[in-house]
Amino acid sequence: MLKFLALNPNIVFSREQLFEKIWGYEYTGDSATVMVHINRIREKIEDDSKNPQILETVWGVGYRLNK
Repeated sequence: MLKFLALNPNIVFSREQLFEKIWGYEYTGDSATVMVHINRIREKIEDDSKNPQILETVWGVGYRLNK
């Protein structure tokens, strides 16, 4: 997920888009999986994972990696 977002900086992707792009249509799972991975990535790359500056949530739209 981090690699995908890094290759597409500053572009907002919905949870559903990220799920489909990374795991594909055939994968049986839940788009909530995306939120779990987002939180884990933030814990590793952000100075303050509760106030993310790099991996940002765009409320009502999705997530983006700020360049």
